[in-house]
Parts: sequence; structure tokens; C-alpha cells
Amino acid sequence: MLVHIVMFQFKEENKEANMARVKSMLESLPSKINTLHSMEVGIDISRSERSFDLVLVSQFEEQAALDVYATHPAHLEVVRFIKEVTTLSKVVDYIQ
Repeated sequence: MLVHIVMFQFKEENKEANMARVKSMLESLPSKINTLHSMEVGIDISRSERSFDLVLVSQFEEQAALDVYATHPAHLEVVRFIKEVTTLSKVVDYIQ
């Protein structure tokens, strides 16, 4: 199983609303992209200096499945919005 983790830091403008919208948009993807095995989206509650605002943890059977997800039109729509409302993102992909 390939695990794909992305953490996002959001712009301050409309931060709470944008985090909620991104969470909802991401959570709609499993029903649209069949190569997406599972997905969990969480909004940070610690608000510490070291924390990011939102995390995505998703699983795929293999790299090819992640590649399908990455280029899927539904995912690209979410990515466009995320790029508008975030300042930073970090990613980790690993085999479980």
C-alpha cells in the first residue's frame, strides 16, 4: 500500500471557511476517483507554532493508482482551489 500525506498551511484571510471547504472537497474525492483506496482529512486542533493547519492522509494500491488520482479532473479542481488559499504544503509518500 502506498501512503500519500500532504500537510497545508492556509492564508489568514477566510482561514476557517477555506479549511472547511477544502476538507469537504477532499472528502468528496473517494466517490469520484476509484483508484483512491482510502482518505482521511483532519484540521489541526493544537494550533502550535510547529503545526500545519490541515492534513490529508490517503492510500493507494500502487504508484500508478496515485498517478491516476494526481491527474484526475476532480482532484485537479481541488488543487486549483487549494493553491489559491494556502501558503505552504509538504508531502510525504511511502510504502506501507
